[in-house]
Amino acid sequence: MQQLQFEASWQKSLSAKDRDLIETIFNETRYSGDFPVVFSSIREAINYKKDLLITVLVHNFSSSPLTFENIRLVYLNGQDVLADYTFTLPALIIPPYTSMPWTLIFPEGSYTAATSPLKGRLEIHD
Repeated sequence: MQQLQFEASWQKSLSAKDRDLIETIFNETRYSGDFPVVFSSIREAINYKKDLLITVLVHNFSSSPLTFENIRLVYLNGQDVLADYTFTLPALIIPPYTSMPWTLIFPEGSYTAATSPLKGRLEIHD
């Protein structure tokens, strides 16, 4: 059975409102059997360094831990690539059958500048 887990720093700093939002997204997400890893969007922003921050709930529906070592993530709107970056995140290890929120940082230059919210979907690409 899928379980929701928070990394220690998230556990300490997450507001009640954000926790409720994440729990709602978790409860509404169902495994379709098509992909062992699914990303549910929570929010996006651009920080003071002009990095694109995409906060997602990462669902690992597989029987193996999910690690992010040289994993190419693409943020899409339809077929349009909005952001593309290869991540190595040693701190992010998602146990089997676990969902965990995380903020992915796409550095300036790895995404298409937009004046309005991007509202895309995140996918793993080979």
